[in-house]
Amino acid sequence: SGLSKESTVVSTMDSIKAEFNGDETTAMSRVPVTILGATGVVGQRFVRRLIDHPLFEIGHLAASDRSTGKAYEEACAWRLDGEPYAGLNRHVLRAAHPSEAMAPVVFSALDSGPAKEIVPLFAAAGSFVFSNASAFRMAKDVPLLVPEANADHLALVETQRRVRGWKGAIVCNPNCTATVLVMGLAPLQQAFGIERVFMTSMQAISGAGYPGVPSLDILGNVIPFIRSEEEKVEEETPKMLGRFKEGVVEDAPFAVSAMCHRVPVIEG
Repeated sequence: SGLSKESTVVSTMDSIKAEFNGDETTAMSRVPVTILGATGVVGQRFVRRLIDHPLFEIGHLAASDRSTGKAYEEACAWRLDGEPYAGLNRHVLRAAHPSEAMAPVVFSALDSGPAKEIVPLFAAAGSFVFSNASAFRMAKDVPLLVPEANADHLALVETQRRVRGWKGAIVCNPNCTATVLVMGLAPLQQAFGIERVFMTSMQAISGAGYPGVPSLDILGNVIPFIRSEEEKVEEETPKMLGRFKEGVVEDAPFAVSAMCHRVPVIEG
């Protein structure tokens, strides 16, 4: 099954190249990408990971109206280790709209609020948008993808494009905690089946974003509640481990009970 999952991902990338570059595209060409929300911490991680990527080439960095037209270093306070701005210090930020920052592939670091409005514009215009926000994760026709576990769910893209009349599509990554959980559950479900899941997470403060959790709350403490985190894990896990059949995903038939805690470590 590992080969079939790898083939599904490679086939999708080949399809994207063919649609936007025609038959002359070679296997060695890099796909131009746009990063939405490039000034935030999640956007910065996209920039750092994609700057030397063998398959993708950063074409546009897009941000809010107040940052449009500014150089990346002027609009963004870089928070990560390594080379600041990944060498794109003077890259001029574009408006987060297809007319200004169109690319065949879009990585969206937008929060759910702006993502609801902006991401569908790019998908309708023909981009394949990979969204980090929760806004579309539970939509019936949107793949919620952990490639190692459910790459076959990418086939939902064809259903989505047909139903919505889009040239492109939206694909979502899951909640970070649910991602780790599914990686452990997927082989167990395949080998034995799962009846129910009880899980507890201990999550680092970096997951709260910047500026994050107040220091007097977290130093020497464990916070036994992360807003909306438990609900996301409980809802998203059965979808990710569901079975793709006849153009839809049937959720896995087991319940998940999650308890999520914030702990005083930076990452992990």
